[in-house]
Amino acid sequence: MNEPLPTRPAPSGDDGRDPTRPLVAVAIGRSHYPRMFSDAAWAELESFAEVRHHPGDEPAGHDDLVTLLAGVDAVITSWGVAQLDAEVMAAATDLRAMAHMGSSVKRFVSDAFWERDPHLTSAGITLARDVAETTLGLMIVGMKRIWPLGRHVAGGGWRDGPVWDRWQARELVRKQVGIVGASNVGRHVIRLLEPFEVDIVVADPFLTDADAAELGVERVELPELLSRADVLSLHAPANPATHHMIDAAGLALMKDDALIVNTARGDLIDEEALIAELSRGRFFAFLDVTEVEPPPLDSPLRRLDNVVVTPHIAGCIENCNRMGELAVEELRRFFSGEPPVYRITREMFDRIA
Repeated sequence: MNEPLPTRPAPSGDDGRDPTRPLVAVAIGRSHYPRMFSDAAWAELESFAEVRHHPGDEPAGHDDLVTLLAGVDAVITSWGVAQLDAEVMAAATDLRAMAHMGSSVKRFVSDAFWERDPHLTSAGITLARDVAETTLGLMIVGMKRIWPLGRHVAGGGWRDGPVWDRWQARELVRKQVGIVGASNVGRHVIRLLEPFEVDIVVADPFLTDADAAELGVERVELPELLSRADVLSLHAPANPATHHMIDAAGLALMKDDALIVNTARGDLIDEEALIAELSRGRFFAFLDVTEVEPPPLDSPLRRLDNVVVTPHIAGCIENCNRMGELAVEELRRFFSGEPPVYRITREMFDRIA
């Protein structure tokens, strides 16, 4: 990666810029450039736009945005950038488009933002690929019982003893996989599962029979999914309707040797009920998210031997260049009058995370 591009003058007129080209602000903070943008993304952005850089190393705060967005046509945002609230939007009089790099746009927009009817896109669909790939990996590792058996061998065991009897390795092939939420992540998980000849059941109130047929899955209600799944994988958004959607009653329906994988949101599961079931040794869980992050130091989730908690790493961590490339492509399409790859509208908010 080349050195970050030089910061353009603050919005006092941007002397020297070509007024026939759109002005795009990058608000993510210069220290995040190598992680979020490839050289190709920078070259593409500069091929159709003038670029104004937030001068700070960290994402733009509220006051930074008020200054940064004055006179710009579009902005690229990501994690940590302040909300585009009424004061920011009042300063951003020319703002027509926002390309967001992250899993959700909800925290970054406001009523004042929507009043302007801007063009909003999300590069979260590329992040969905990373989360889906991690999910598949956890399914394979979980079914093979890599975690408990690896610890068993480290302690001197082999294919013997109560650990082996309890956690015998199995295959993912031809099992029943329950997908909760036919989101971008959920749909990509479904595609990744094709070589494994699994039976996939999906619970999602927005999934139609036609959608299910196109995906090659069976649409069922949540209680039936929980009772049938050898593997339960969560991909629903966090909202009032999904809070604790997997509760004590739902967990009681699950098979004793089931595998739970949660790479979505921690509050989809009633954590107290989950801990109670895990404490009984009923099933195994991989949790990349928890209700409180990080979980309290005295949480049983940190010490039970049939659960692995990871620090919210299912998405891209070291290299998120695909999101930067898509954000730039979305703005190129917008200013060229081409259809977007993934536009977000206000009407979609109840359905997205």
